[in-house]
Amino acid sequence: VTVATILFTLLLSAMVTFAIVRLKWRFSGVVYSIFLLGLMLSIQAVLLPLYVMLKGILNTYWALILPALANGLTLFMFTQSFRDIPPSLLEAARIDGCNEAMIFWKIVLPTSKPIIVYTIISSFLVPWMDFVFAKMILNAGISANYTVAVGLYKMLEKGLINTYFTQFCCGGVLVSIPISILFMIMQKFYVEGVTSGAVKG
Repeated sequence: VTVATILFTLLLSAMVTFAIVRLKWRFSGVVYSIFLLGLMLSIQAVLLPLYVMLKGILNTYWALILPALANGLTLFMFTQSFRDIPPSLLEAARIDGCNEAMIFWKIVLPTSKPIIVYTIISSFLVPWMDFVFAKMILNAGISANYTVAVGLYKMLEKGLINTYFTQFCCGGVLVSIPISILFMIMQKFYVEGVTSGAVKG
């Protein structure tokens, strides 16, 4: 779930942002505003509507992956990064014969590494540590699928806690290891990504 969320969020957010910021088309501002409005709502506020919308794919991992793709914060961060790319650079690429797809893959993405790293880390944390949404989706009916958080919680049930308490403690430690390693490796780029677009005095 985490890997799929990272890949899809990164790809779709970058493509949508490029279309909004760098391609001239009608209603691009409206689409961007709709994504930003999503930032005003917490996941708890939309749990019931999401449950109804995902009714056909409940108890599957796709029900966890698809809602995570509408990430307004990632779109906002990519927007700030893409706007900082000099228009002359893109014009030079067009003069050299590049189409929009080539500009996106060969120029825009390579110059947006800090935001890409930020997206990877932020997209990793949500599905990896989420409990409330995963518990609701995967246990809406009879399901043998578990995320890390739901699986650890399952070990604390009255009939299992005496048997699996040691494994639960071990799992709690192991959950933090990938997060720590990922952040240490990408810390430099993460800080650049967070401060990208900030006003310099």
